[in-house]
Amino acid sequence: MLYDRDIREPLFDFLEGCYGKIRILEEKQMGQSRADLVMVIPGAVVGLEIKSDADTYARLSRQVRDYDRYFDYNYAVVGSSHAWNIEERVPEWWGIITVEEIDGKADFYVLRAAKTNPQLDWKKKLSLLWRPELANILEANGMSGYRNRSKQFVIDRIFERVPMELLAGQVSEELFERDYTEAAPKNFRHLRESKVRKEEPGRAGGTRRR
Repeated sequence: MLYDRDIREPLFDFLEGCYGKIRILEEKQMGQSRADLVMVIPGAVVGLEIKSDADTYARLSRQVRDYDRYFDYNYAVVGSSHAWNIEERVPEWWGIITVEEIDGKADFYVLRAAKTNPQLDWKKKLSLLWRPELANILEANGMSGYRNRSKQFVIDRIFERVPMELLAGQVSEELFERDYTEAAPKNFRHLRESKVRKEEPGRAGGTRRR
């Protein structure tokens, strides 16, 4: 039986191998749920919900609803005990990664690749950003006059005026460049960076490295 603690660390390495340039946040509050992992990649933010062999589906329907409001793509990462019925529990656009123990190590397999989430609420996604990051996006799009307005007002204006295909890259870049050591909220408990990012000295300030 694999527990959450057995899955997380090996999963980071697996994701790095699949995507290259990534940044991972753990335990991010979103709506009424908490995302196990949030993976930032160029142009997208990906939610990952871990269901180890010891976990149940008691909260999954609510979690699915919240994940779908915040993230471009979503994955269920499940132990072997869930592998045969997880497809019935998540929407068809969710990806599925299975994990089992082989020779004493966690082994991952992409059972189903994630598709673009059709229920994404862009305003919810923008709410993941801090005020200075939203200000950077305003500046980049010639909208600096709104800097001193409320966060929700700024989010509304960005959503109305910036094309989504442009905004997707800007959101990811802000999350890649965020300095978590200076002003990190409590719910950003850990940060993992990809090997690609490690090879770029000075890019992330004092961010924790692996």
